[in-house]
Amino acid sequence: MGKLTVVGIGPGDYDNMTVRADRALRECQVIVGYHVYVDLVRKRYPDREFLTTPMTREADRCRMALEEADKGKDVVMVCSGDSGIYGMAGLVYQLRGEREEPEISVIPGLTAACSGAALLGAPLTHDFAVVSLSDRLTSWEKIEKRLTAAAEADLSIVLYNPASRGRPDYLQRACDILLRTLPPDRPCGVARSIGREGEGRVILPLERLRDFEADMFCTVFIGNGQTEVIGDRLVTPRGYRDV
Repeated sequence: MGKLTVVGIGPGDYDNMTVRADRALRECQVIVGYHVYVDLVRKRYPDREFLTTPMTREADRCRMALEEADKGKDVVMVCSGDSGIYGMAGLVYQLRGEREEPEISVIPGLTAACSGAALLGAPLTHDFAVVSLSDRLTSWEKIEKRLTAAAEADLSIVLYNPASRGRPDYLQRACDILLRTLPPDRPCGVARSIGREGEGRVILPLERLRDFEADMFCTVFIGNGQTEVIGDRLVTPRGYRDV
């Protein structure tokens, strides 16, 4: 019986991949994943068997990986960012169910909240919430409730999947919800294409974030009541200087 390792590859560049992730990819026989993520590792691990599925075929992808492991192969399922934060680790466990085989292990990776925060400065030094704006698997009503709660709790907020061709106005809608509670000059930031070609960052107030043209390569950060812009970096103090 083979084994299945669910690996978070971070933002996609080798420098931001963990040693454990690299080791798993070097030692496996089969690499499975969403075709965009597989393409990020294909050149570095060329002698593997590669199996891919398009977006929205997550269950098929996980079943494919489990089936290859059932054949006795050592399989890696690659996930962008972290393997468990919006990744495939949970679905792999669900689909294997109560079986003990194939063996499953999970290797964490650098999620966009961490890598994007580092690019922008230090906006997540204190408590924060992460919310995906994709309503494919979560209703917009629930997303709206979570955004409102995070704003009322004065948490720094990270938004994943802020907009796409099918959801061009979702970041605008999210900002409208946040502006019911937060001031229009609340410092915010956008990290784009983290660790990939075209990487960039923008710092701007919440009222301007509302009209920012974001896409699926963007991760959005909304500061809390203490967040400030220092130089050209977004910083959320935790209060160490006051102790």
